[in-house]
Amino acid sequence: MKSLSFPLIMIFGTAGLCTILLFYSGSIGLAAESGLDTAKIESITGLKGALNEKENTFKVSKPKDDVAITVEQTRMAPFMGLTSWAAFAPGMKGEAMVMGDMVLFEDEVNPVISVALDKGLEVTALHNHFFFDEPKVYFMHIGGEGSVDKLAQGVRAIFDKEKEIRAGSASPAKSFGSGQLPEKSSIDGEAISRVFGQKGDAKDGMYKVTIGREVEMDGHKVGNTMGVNTWAAFAGTPDDALVVGDFAILENELQKVLKTLRAGNINIVAIHQHKVKNLRMQFLGCRCAVHRPFAIHREFFEDTGNR
Repeated sequence: MKSLSFPLIMIFGTAGLCTILLFYSGSIGLAAESGLDTAKIESITGLKGALNEKENTFKVSKPKDDVAITVEQTRMAPFMGLTSWAAFAPGMKGEAMVMGDMVLFEDEVNPVISVALDKGLEVTALHNHFFFDEPKVYFMHIGGEGSVDKLAQGVRAIFDKEKEIRAGSASPAKSFGSGQLPEKSSIDGEAISRVFGQKGDAKDGMYKVTIGREVEMDGHKVGNTMGVNTWAAFAGTPDDALVVGDFAILENELQKVLKTLRAGNINIVAIHQHKVKNLRMQFLGCRCAVHRPFAIHREFFEDTGNR
């Protein structure tokens, strides 16, 4: 089986060369003559698009120009890779399919993930392209198949959420707004062990649980010590805790896990691949009472092979 994994705190940049995971079968170029209502796509998304007759696609774009962005102290124009886009094509199962890449600031990522999922879109990757960018910029890949109306409304909701966030604060936030943890941690490791059903490791008042899973890659079985594992580490106090982690999941588990984490106000900070045929998602947990992350993680483990 194809295995996906995701590390919790990936604050540093990922390589600029990224692999785009295609979750849809079939070739766009081989699709039947397009019956897409391009005027409707433009009307719903509020964006002008361009038709590619050769590839039978219609693509709308939106430059990220609401806040000045620098890379290595150099002002970057949207033309230099800072433009969000969504491309529509005839669907294989539904009326249409969409794939896209959204350019987001840190404080926009998780609200946008939630909106995209709520509107029926899939979120398939989250990563960065640059080092030394200010403000930090992330790229979120989306996909979906269904009616033109539904897909276009999902894309529109993403841009509306970005606009709403920037209307509330012109400058991207510097943190999640949780404040500082207590200097010394005092996590109740026994309580965590009871939730996960296994012992973890304790250090200086912190507690970490690691759960491996086994997958096959190129005919070889690989498991926990080869990096195919899920872990969650807790710091702070039972009433004021931080959880960070790295979840190893399969491709068909990704969307459900994202929805579960976001429903619990857990912040996703990366969705990417560590190995060929092995996807890893990274998230940074919000500040919250420590029992809440327990419930979230237990539900995840019960839904996947991470036990």
